[in-house]
Amino acid sequence: MKNYLNFENEIKNLDNEIEKLKDPYNQEGLSEVDTQKISSTQVELDKKLKDIYSNLDPWQTTMVARHEDRPKSKFFIDNLFEDFIPLSGDRHYGEDKSVLTGFAKFRGNSVLVIGQEKGEDLDSRIERNFGMMRPEGYRKTIRLMNLANKFNIPIISFIDTPGAYPGVGAEERGQAEAIAKSIECCMELKVPTIAIIIGEGGSGGAIALASSNKIIMFENAIYSVISPEGCATILWRDPKKMLDAAKAMKLSAKDLLKLKVIDEIIPEPLGGAHRDRDMMLENLKTSITQNLDYFKDLSPEEIANERKNKFLKIGRNDGFISTTEDLSSLTIKKNYFENILKSKKVQIGVGICVILLGLIFLLI
Repeated sequence: MKNYLNFENEIKNLDNEIEKLKDPYNQEGLSEVDTQKISSTQVELDKKLKDIYSNLDPWQTTMVARHEDRPKSKFFIDNLFEDFIPLSGDRHYGEDKSVLTGFAKFRGNSVLVIGQEKGEDLDSRIERNFGMMRPEGYRKTIRLMNLANKFNIPIISFIDTPGAYPGVGAEERGQAEAIAKSIECCMELKVPTIAIIIGEGGSGGAIALASSNKIIMFENAIYSVISPEGCATILWRDPKKMLDAAKAMKLSAKDLLKLKVIDEIIPEPLGGAHRDRDMMLENLKTSITQNLDYFKDLSPEEIANERKNKFLKIGRNDGFISTTEDLSSLTIKKNYFENILKSKKVQIGVGICVILLGLIFLLI
C-alpha cells in the first residue's frame, strides 16, 4: 500500500485510477485493459508530479525527506555493497541498533559502511529507535572508523536521522561527549570519507558522522541544525510556524549547495526517491565511484587537509580573508599593527612617554 503526503491528493487519485485500469475485472462491464486510457492517465500523472515537485516549499521538502516509503540505509547497503559483514558493540556499554556498521566490498574494494537506520515498519522502527543514535552507537562508529583508518579503508556513511536520542539514559551515558568525540575522530582520519544524506540530516546526530571529505545530498533530503518544528517552538513558541522556520534555516539541498556546505546533489525521480529505487541505486553508485576515484592519487595528509579546509572555508566566501586555499594549518597571520607594536623603536618611544608622564604626575 502506497503512502501519500497531504499535498499529493491529486497524485493519489491518478495513481488509483491507473491501478483500476490495469485490473479491469474489478469494474463492472469491462473485460479488457484500456491501454490508451492508461497511457493518457500516466501522462497526466507525470505532468502533475512535475508541477508539484518542481515547486516544493522547504516544509514540503521536509515532508518528502521523512516519507515512510523512502529507501532507507539498509536498502542501499544490501543493494550497493557485496560481502557486508555487520559489526556490533562499542566495547563499553552495548549495541545500538539504530546504526548499521560493517566492512564490505564496493566494486571489488574494501570500504567501511555506516548507516543510520530508521526501520521500515512500526516494529523495526521501535527496534531501531527511529534512527536516533545513543552514545554507544557513536562510540561503535568511532571504534570502527579508527580501525578503517589503521588499514587505509575508505568510509561511506548514510545519514538519515531526526537527531541524536535525547533521553535521560543517553545523557547520563555521555551523549554530548560521544558526539564531540565522533566529530573529532572524523576530522582526524587520514582516509577518504563520504557522507550521503538520504533523508533527514538532523542536528548533532547527523554532523557526528557527516564531518566528511565529501557531503552528498539526495535532491529532496534535508540537513539542518534542528527540526523546523523545534526551531519554530524556540523562536516563535509556536510549532505550527514550521514553514517560516524551514525557510529561514536553508535546509534544502539547493540552498546548502549554494552555501557550499555540501558538495553534490543526487537527483531524484519525480515524486521522490521512493518512486524509482533502481534509479537512485544507479545514481548513487555512479557518485560514490567518482568520489572514491578522486581520492586515489591523494596522500593521507592531503586527504586530511582537504577535509579541514572544506569546513574552515564554510561561511568565509564574503568575509575579510582574501585567500582560503590553505586554512588547514590554522596559523594566524600577523597584521600591520602587530608588526608596528613589536618594533623596537616604537617600544622605546612608548617607554619614554610613560616615564615622562610619571615625572609630570610627581611634580604636580
